[in-house]
Amino acid sequence: MRYWDASAVVPLLVAEAETEPMRALLAEDTRIATWIWTSVEIRSAIERRARSGALDRADRRAALAGLDELASTWDEVDDARAVRRLAEPLLARHPLRAADAAQLAAALLISRELGSNITFVCLDDRLSDAAERESLAVEPAPASR
Repeated sequence: MRYWDASAVVPLLVAEAETEPMRALLAEDTRIATWIWTSVEIRSAIERRARSGALDRADRRAALAGLDELASTWDEVDDARAVRRLAEPLLARHPLRAADAAQLAAALLISRELGSNITFVCLDDRLSDAAERESLAVEPAPASR
């Protein structure tokens, strides 16, 4: 199982340069773990693209339907209090936005619950760097982006 940040899931739903690499990564292990708020972040990204004209109406509908289908299969971290306890100190240690700190905290929570580090799938360099500094393996490796 890998933990997937919203930045890595969006290319599974919307055609981008990282679509094929992310699809290949998902094909290796189809179990996705993510934070309960991830679907909101992804929906926001899809709607931003639609408003800017980067997605037409049909592509928007397809992306949203794909999100609903994918989200119905993934495992979500939903313990908001535990994630908040882990996220708050992350903000002091790393230059992260609140949502990114929550994503990283959710991954760290799963990792602790499993008793082993899980791989953090992320396309955001700042968040990937923070995940590595928190001792998580990161895919794709920052050098490969």
